[in-house]
Amino acid sequence: MTDQEQADVLLPDHPCHTPNADRLRREGVQFTNAYCPTAHCCPSRASLMTGVYPSIHGIYNNVSTDTAIRTGLRQPGGKPLRMWSEDLRDAGYRMLYTGKWHVSAEEDPSDRGWEELGVTANRRAQMQPPLERWRTLPPDSDPAGERPRGLVRRPGWGDYRLYETLPAQTERGYDQGNDWKVVQNGLKALDEVTKQAGQPGQDQPWCLYVGPIGPHDPFRVPETFARRYDPAQVPLPPSYRDSMEDKPRIYQRMRRQYWDQLSEDEIREAIAHYWAYCEMEDAYLGLLLDALDASGQREDTLVLRLSDHGDYAGAHGLFCKGVPAFREAYNVPCIMSWSGHIERPDRMEDSFVTLADIGPTLLEAAGLPVPDGLTGRSMVPLLKGEQPEDWPDAFYSQMNGVELYYTQRAVQTHEWKYVYNGFDFDELYDLRSDPHEMINLAERPEHAGKKRELVQKMWQFAAKTDDHIFNPYATVAMAPFGPGDALRV
Repeated sequence: MTDQEQADVLLPDHPCHTPNADRLRREGVQFTNAYCPTAHCCPSRASLMTGVYPSIHGIYNNVSTDTAIRTGLRQPGGKPLRMWSEDLRDAGYRMLYTGKWHVSAEEDPSDRGWEELGVTANRRAQMQPPLERWRTLPPDSDPAGERPRGLVRRPGWGDYRLYETLPAQTERGYDQGNDWKVVQNGLKALDEVTKQAGQPGQDQPWCLYVGPIGPHDPFRVPETFARRYDPAQVPLPPSYRDSMEDKPRIYQRMRRQYWDQLSEDEIREAIAHYWAYCEMEDAYLGLLLDALDASGQREDTLVLRLSDHGDYAGAHGLFCKGVPAFREAYNVPCIMSWSGHIERPDRMEDSFVTLADIGPTLLEAAGLPVPDGLTGRSMVPLLKGEQPEDWPDAFYSQMNGVELYYTQRAVQTHEWKYVYNGFDFDELYDLRSDPHEMINLAERPEHAGKKRELVQKMWQFAAKTDDHIFNPYATVAMAPFGPGDALRV
């Protein structure tokens, strides 16, 4: 599970080179409409681990800062939320965890059934700089001086370099930083558990989680990977020239204050570095797949490739992630290989799935019962090529801001997308004619019926997930149609 990886980069016809993701898809299935509930690490990871949405687990933004809405998981009805890792552990699985956690600042993987091989963003992490940092901050760079390529000036905050090429640090060009250590821990654990499982009487099942932090910004990539992409050949995203005049002002401000400092050539260089970073993460996946193949246990192992959320990567002129509800930040990679259990391998599946569906899927795959009351549901029927009649026909988001607070909910079907922005203009896109979300139709009277239909779906999902957006007070009841429009009987 990578961090901040856009789903598009793992598509088979994308310019980013990901041969190991291709290899995994050829043996399994790639879900092209996989989404995170919020384009932010902590709520997405909490949904992955619990199988429920933020309105139920209570994690909405970064748990490791003073701006955290909540630092630990809720206890709905006074009962602690259970994670699928605990069910697997209780069923006899050996659970091994290496890499990023960032689910809760009140507990670690070891509190939920995992053996910790080296954990980052654990409950002791602190991601808000102390006040002393601002007193000792170096002077701002001269605004009249030449701005280095890839650098964004931020007076009083410290300049930010979006991308950088690093010298190769290993024979194969990998970065010897945190991700390399995470993968090395995973390889060591994989060797141990597969050798043990091959011994008579030592057939304990196992689950290994490997969670690097790439390709999260900044895009600092060894030259071995960076030089594989010629920025001059990198096309700008189709939505790059979107003025966003018909979209919320915060979207516009993010672009103008930060990313408009970069020239189009720098945007291409940034995208090239992002792709290079994604390719390096794919190479790490290849090391794990090679080791699993060599162990002789590939046929008995379900392999899953995910990320927690995406990166705009130049779409609409933006980078990173946040409140802009564009697909690039929400659509995440999801590829699953499971020998003998996937109908028609090398298949692209376009049914809507979310990170909340992963836990139920793993439990059913392990032959364990799936608890009631989850937002997510098992994807095993989709793996079998079946299409349940009641499978969700839409994706829903729950965004309450990142470290600045915004109430936002999105509803996306295969044809339309509606975004409720409690802080500004709503958005409505016809995805059939406008897949890149360029033309906001929310205020056009000829689409009022479609908007109302999607708002009704928003309220129905909100009621199902115990969402808190039902307050009728005049200063906060901003949705164009209230819950009674959808729920009255």
